[in-house]
Amino acid sequence: MDLYEYQARDLFEKHGVPVLDGVVASTPDQAAQAAQQLGGLVVVKAQVKTGGRGKAGGVKLARNPDEARQAAEAILGMDIKGHTVHRVLVAAGADIANEYYFSVLLDRSQRRYLAMCSVEGGVEIEQLAAERPEALARVAVDPLTGIDDATARKIVTEAGFEADVADRVIPVIQKLWDTYKGEDATLVEVNPLVQTADGEIIALDGKVSLDSNASFRHPEHADLVDKAEEDPLEARASELGLNYVKLSGEVGVIGNGAGLVMSTLDVVAYAGEAYGVGPANFLDIGGGASAEVMSNGLSVILSDPEVRSVLVNVFGGITACDEVARGIVGALELLGDQASKPIVVRLDGNSVEEGLSILRDAEHPLVTIIATMDEAAAEAAKLAGKGE
Repeated sequence: MDLYEYQARDLFEKHGVPVLDGVVASTPDQAAQAAQQLGGLVVVKAQVKTGGRGKAGGVKLARNPDEARQAAEAILGMDIKGHTVHRVLVAAGADIANEYYFSVLLDRSQRRYLAMCSVEGGVEIEQLAAERPEALARVAVDPLTGIDDATARKIVTEAGFEADVADRVIPVIQKLWDTYKGEDATLVEVNPLVQTADGEIIALDGKVSLDSNASFRHPEHADLVDKAEEDPLEARASELGLNYVKLSGEVGVIGNGAGLVMSTLDVVAYAGEAYGVGPANFLDIGGGASAEVMSNGLSVILSDPEVRSVLVNVFGGITACDEVARGIVGALELLGDQASKPIVVRLDGNSVEEGLSILRDAEHPLVTIIATMDEAAAEAAKLAGKGE
């Protein structure tokens, strides 16, 4: 789960990272009140989960409450890379002397953590990494020791900090590590991490991504979910315990096991080229899915107005094909007239004959049984193409 900047700021403050005072506002009047409360120069920043806010005009300086109101009026409702701005963060200003960059993230390819740091912050880090990779220090972080004193010293040395600044930066990046570890994050990024004119090190802007697999350890993280921005289908699937991701196509996809589902998406995308359609979702019902799970998954997909056909591709292992078939029949009975989209089913593996028998006996007019994955994908794509 990606957080808004103001949410990242609150987590930083919780773990002792130096941050500036800030107030969240959803109306121009609230922004003016926040500026009055903070006093002096403030920065009004769009709260969206994407980069490039400054270039899009989503970050504005305000010297008084009236200017803060005007800035909020200009920013609220703005579209930034497909994200609509519903709130702004009014943050206290800072006398910035230098800007730096720091992040710690999960390096999946190496199965470890990675810290990245540069004395050149405040710029697009991807651009810096591409054009001047030597300016970005990359330091592996041992999961068992984390960013201890030795690792922190290595990070700031390789990044090129002068000794007196390094001594101020080290405790801050260690607190950022505390945030990363303590909140079960997959990313903590600060750009810029600034040094003020009086030498203080402050996290001026932050990005945090939390590992949803660790949510059972953090019930308080549920309060960070933006219900208004959450896709309703993904929210419903999450409530049902389904591994579902909404995509932009027209063929709904259900499979058991992430690898099989990913392969199915590829096959559907290839088959769909001839009909101008593609996969509408990723939905993995898991390795031991019951008829109820299958029914829930099918119900979610059929409720997507963009879906024109559905492909169920299951290889029975722990998941028995007869359970899958019962789930399909049960979902169609439950949905009744609400189910109006063709469903292509390919079953193989454990209890496949029993599953196919259940589907044949049901004789549902929406269900077509296909023997192979390629043929099933082609049929689902064809049916979706006809649904235009």
